[in-house]
Amino acid sequence: MCISAGRLNFMRRVRHTGGAKALRADGFAGPVKILTSCPSCLQGLARYDDDSGTSADYIVVEMARALLGPDWMKNFVQAANAGGIERVLL
Repeated sequence: MCISAGRLNFMRRVRHTGGAKALRADGFAGPVKILTSCPSCLQGLARYDDDSGTSADYIVVEMARALLGPDWMKNFVQAANAGGIERVLL
Protein backbone atom coordinates (compact mmCIF):
# COMPACT_ATOMS: atom_id res chain seq x y z
CA MET A 1 0.00 0.00 0.00
CA CYS A 2 1.35 3.41 -0.96
CA ILE A 3 0.61 6.43 1.21
CA SER A 4 0.87 9.87 -0.33
CA ALA A 5 3.09 12.50 1.26
CA GLY A 6 0.03 14.61 2.09
CA ARG A 7 -1.69 11.71 3.82
CA LEU A 8 1.46 10.85 5.77
CA ASN A 9 1.84 14.49 6.84
CA PHE A 10 -1.79 14.54 7.98
CA MET A 11 -1.32 11.33 10.00
CA ARG A 12 1.79 12.74 11.70
CA ARG A 13 -0.01 15.99 12.52
CA VAL A 14 -2.94 14.09 14.08
CA ARG A 15 -0.59 11.90 16.13
CA HIS A 16 1.46 14.90 17.28
CA THR A 17 -1.50 17.03 18.33
CA GLY A 18 -3.24 14.02 19.93
CA GLY A 19 -0.16 13.29 22.02
CA ALA A 20 0.00 16.89 23.22
CA LYS A 21 -3.71 16.82 24.12
CA ALA A 22 -3.20 13.58 26.07
CA LEU A 23 -0.44 15.23 28.11
CA ARG A 24 -2.79 18.09 28.95
CA ALA A 25 -5.81 15.86 29.70
CA ASP A 26 -5.30 16.11 33.47
CA GLY A 27 -5.45 19.91 33.38
CA PHE A 28 -1.74 20.55 32.92
CA ALA A 29 -1.43 24.05 31.48
CA GLY A 30 2.36 24.41 31.29
CA PRO A 31 4.50 24.25 28.18
CA VAL A 32 4.95 20.90 26.45
CA LYS A 33 8.38 20.39 24.91
CA ILE A 34 9.41 17.63 22.58
CA LEU A 35 13.12 16.93 22.82
CA THR A 36 15.37 15.22 20.30
CA SER A 37 19.03 14.89 19.43
CA CYS A 38 18.43 14.51 15.69
CA PRO A 39 18.58 17.64 13.47
CA SER A 40 16.23 16.11 10.92
CA CYS A 41 13.71 15.13 13.59
CA LEU A 42 13.87 18.61 15.12
CA GLN A 43 13.00 20.14 11.78
CA GLY A 44 10.10 17.71 11.31
CA LEU A 45 8.77 18.13 14.85
CA ALA A 46 8.91 21.92 14.63
CA ARG A 47 6.41 21.80 11.76
CA TYR A 48 3.65 20.83 14.18
CA ASP A 49 4.47 23.29 16.99
CA ASP A 50 1.74 25.77 16.10
CA ASP A 51 -0.98 23.14 15.64
CA SER A 52 -0.24 21.27 18.86
CA GLY A 53 0.92 24.12 21.11
CA THR A 54 4.25 22.41 21.71
CA SER A 55 7.84 23.40 21.09
CA ALA A 56 10.65 21.20 19.81
CA ASP A 57 14.28 21.59 20.83
CA TYR A 58 17.50 19.68 21.29
CA ILE A 59 18.00 17.67 24.48
CA VAL A 60 21.41 19.27 25.11
CA VAL A 61 19.97 22.78 24.77
CA GLU A 62 17.33 22.00 27.38
CA MET A 63 19.96 20.49 29.67
CA ALA A 64 22.20 23.55 29.28
CA ARG A 65 19.27 25.84 30.05
CA ALA A 66 18.36 23.82 33.16
CA LEU A 67 21.94 23.46 34.45
CA LEU A 68 23.50 26.77 33.39
CA GLY A 69 20.53 29.14 33.36
CA PRO A 70 18.55 30.92 30.67
CA ASP A 71 21.55 33.01 29.51
CA TRP A 72 23.79 29.98 28.97
CA MET A 73 24.37 30.62 25.27
CA LYS A 74 25.19 34.31 25.67
CA ASN A 75 27.60 33.47 28.51
CA PHE A 76 29.22 30.71 26.47
CA VAL A 77 29.78 33.00 23.47
CA GLN A 78 31.26 35.70 25.70
CA ALA A 79 33.64 33.18 27.32
CA ALA A 80 34.61 31.77 23.93
CA ASN A 81 35.31 35.24 22.52
CA ALA A 82 37.43 36.05 25.57
CA GLY A 83 39.81 33.18 24.82
CA GLY A 84 37.88 30.48 26.66
CA ILE A 85 38.32 27.90 23.91
CA GLU A 86 41.59 26.18 23.15
CA ARG A 87 42.76 26.28 19.60
CA VAL A 88 43.96 23.04 18.14
CA LEU A 89 46.23 23.28 15.12
CA LEU A 90 46.66 20.21 12.97
